[in-house]
Amino acid sequence: MNKAQPLSGLGLAMRAGKLVTGDELVLKSIRSREAKLVIVAGDASANTQKKFRDKCGSYNIPLIIGFDREALGRSVGKPERVVLAITDPGFTEMIRKAILKTSEVEYIE
Repeated sequence: MNKAQPLSGLGLAMRAGKLVTGDELVLKSIRSREAKLVIVAGDASANTQKKFRDKCGSYNIPLIIGFDREALGRSVGKPERVVLAITDPGFTEMIRKAILKTSEVEYIE
């Protein structure tokens, strides 16, 4: 499986306006329950990973920790990105399926 595959879905979601990036925007989308899936870079700090693991857990939003910040940034045409949220159920499903087939992910809930 090509590891670019799940990430190419992120680029599509970004172009469709169905993706938010950055700590504050992602936290806001979790609190408003707009986020359908949150992805945190595997090389994010332990603090950041815990913050999003706890927040997603309390709002019952799926969380994936994996890839690295360069790969996430590249996939959405931006510099490094540590956290992304997908706000569209269709993109979420497509990306989840693609990610389940790759070994680049260390944590999914």
